[in-house]
Amino acid sequence: MRWTVGLAESLLEVAPDALVVAGHDGRILLANAAARELFGREDLPGRTVDVLVPADGPSMLPRLAAYMEGEHPLRRTGQPLRMLRGDDTQFLADIALSVIAGEDGPVLVATIRDTGAEGFDPAQSLLASIVQSSHDAIVTTDLEGRVLSWNPGAERLYGYAAGEMVGRPKDVIIPPDRRPDEVEIRAIVAAGGRVDRFRTVRRRRDGTELAVSMLVSPLTGADGRTVGVTTITRDMSESERAEARVQAVLDAAPDPLLGVDEQGRIVLVNAAAERLFGIPRFDMTGLPVHRLLPGGVRTPPGSGDQPVALRQDGSEVPVDITLSALGGEDGVIVLAGVRDMTERLAALAEQQRLREEAERQKDEVRQQRTQRLESLGQLAGGIAHDFNNLLAVILNYAEFIVEDGADTPFALDAEQILRAGRRGSELTHQLLAFARREVIRPKPLDVNRVIAEVQQMLTRSIGEHITLATDLADGLPTVVADLGQLEQVLVNLAVNARDAMPAGGHLAIDTGLVHIDEGHAAARDGLASGAYVRIRVSDTGTGMPREVIEQAFEPFFTTKPSGEGTGLGLATVYGIVAQAGGTVRIYSEPGVGTTITILLPASDAELVADDTGRAARPPGRGQTVLVAEDEPALREVTTRILRRGGYTVLAAADGVAALQLASEHGGPIHLLLTDVVMPGMLGRVLAERVLQLRPTTRVLFMSGYAQPVLTSNGILDPGVHLLEKPFTGTDLLNAVGDQLALML
Repeated sequence: MRWTVGLAESLLEVAPDALVVAGHDGRILLANAAARELFGREDLPGRTVDVLVPADGPSMLPRLAAYMEGEHPLRRTGQPLRMLRGDDTQFLADIALSVIAGEDGPVLVATIRDTGAEGFDPAQSLLASIVQSSHDAIVTTDLEGRVLSWNPGAERLYGYAAGEMVGRPKDVIIPPDRRPDEVEIRAIVAAGGRVDRFRTVRRRRDGTELAVSMLVSPLTGADGRTVGVTTITRDMSESERAEARVQAVLDAAPDPLLGVDEQGRIVLVNAAAERLFGIPRFDMTGLPVHRLLPGGVRTPPGSGDQPVALRQDGSEVPVDITLSALGGEDGVIVLAGVRDMTERLAALAEQQRLREEAERQKDEVRQQRTQRLESLGQLAGGIAHDFNNLLAVILNYAEFIVEDGADTPFALDAEQILRAGRRGSELTHQLLAFARREVIRPKPLDVNRVIAEVQQMLTRSIGEHITLATDLADGLPTVVADLGQLEQVLVNLAVNARDAMPAGGHLAIDTGLVHIDEGHAAARDGLASGAYVRIRVSDTGTGMPREVIEQAFEPFFTTKPSGEGTGLGLATVYGIVAQAGGTVRIYSEPGVGTTITILLPASDAELVADDTGRAARPPGRGQTVLVAEDEPALREVTTRILRRGGYTVLAAADGVAALQLASEHGGPIHLLLTDVVMPGMLGRVLAERVLQLRPTTRVLFMSGYAQPVLTSNGILDPGVHLLEKPFTGTDLLNAVGDQLALML
């Protein structure tokens, strides 16, 4: 059967890979369906190849012309090439090139494959198989003209088998009057040159002569020296040119191509099909297609089954099949592009396994982190409860000394005790904040206003050697958070930045609005989709290596010298932000600086008026307060403060004793002041039982660890009033006065 140009175009059209044919001037002559789909354009023919690459890269036209003039007729690029789709998106591609002769000069056939697709056959294997299956006569000789290799194309062209020619002089196929030209060509090649499109005459075995076109290039050894000559020869007769052009296009395709007639027999095979099925093309031609493709090629394979190809050894290969049909004088030919899916399916399976393994490891890390923080949180709660009791005693007795012995040396000493006690109080608050066990009082906040109000304090904290700049976006929605905690976050980050810039630098705080969807990086950290207010704090400090970043939020982890850091700064930031429903991310490079990005859920709640600066409560008028506190020293100091403040006090060492006092006391009990965590009976249980006896009694809890009266997000349960330890005398009297005022 004689293959026509129409068949060649159909073969290009059905090929699974993108195929583009271009002329010597760089204009695209033909682009198959896969190429049009890959580049997202239907208008490729007639345009130059420069439309396939980004405009910011070098032009392809000079390189294409140089390649067609002097390069080997087939190669695969060593590095992926950036290419451009019609929608201006870029991708990396691997390209196989082939130069074939056309009626108006050589044309270039490019096979283009997106490197994001499945892997490629090794380039050397591809080249070797194409040499063997090429329609062209490819012959190598030594520098004296003795034949070193003789491919099947040479056997067909000259009529001599490879066994007859290897080792013999090549002169047997060269007419006597052309042999001087051959000697001159070998001399040019020996000197490192090459001869392209050299037209001459060659002699077949039967003595007939034929016009040919040759490409002659050096054959180099492992050391790079020229050891022989490679000649690629093509019959210049019209019929040979047409068939060679079709076969060259087919054999340049890396995927198998089959042509099947109406009787279901194979009438067309390319080199890739030989490699896939393990059968020479001459033996494959004429076989029923069902011998190779059990599912046939009349209709596309069913969506539920993976089509397979049968090799000569009986093994099955998973494949993907694309079909096209061509009507001709001999009937309809079904053209099938067959792609081996073994590596792709294996790669997909491996990718799925790796994704599942990575997800499993991430889940394990999250679970371990949660368990670790939960354990540390329980430990922090226990420490805070006992430590805050001690601090409350220390702070209040120090205040007694200051108040009762003003301007005495003892009062000055007591001031130092107060400072140390307040510092201890701050540390316990940090412990509870990172463990998400601190009482929070969230309200709608304007992030920009919070930053503006704390900016002056931050400037003083970081020192004059560091400049502070803010860039606050207009029109941000509110966030619901605890004001004091948000200020603490900003201070902690500013202090960390200061410590990273001992020689000075630049600190920047900016805000903005971010919309999180399923594809956003923060969503992979468990953040829900929606709008978030972003606070970004950047410094030009020393930065952090990766191993430090991975531990930065761990409590008690610090890179500072002993005694210069608690390791709770970033842990506290993480706990506060997470408790507010947000997330924290770190980007840092050693020697460049660090950027901390905080995302807090946006809210449509309106700002509420600030109630700071209210007048202090007046002293008591003898109202009765029942105090339940298991720590003797704290019970004593609490009783002393209340009595000095004008209240009558009933004191109990635990819940059982307090309940007995409540039942036996003859007069009214205006307020129950109870510790939250006590042995034998929790403060919540005591309050419930006292209210059963005395429904009008008000309840005020006090605790350094208030988890039993908190909701899951750290907010007090409705109707619960809490005085946090350690408290001062003023804090206690104001809290008691507030509760009693509600009775009026």
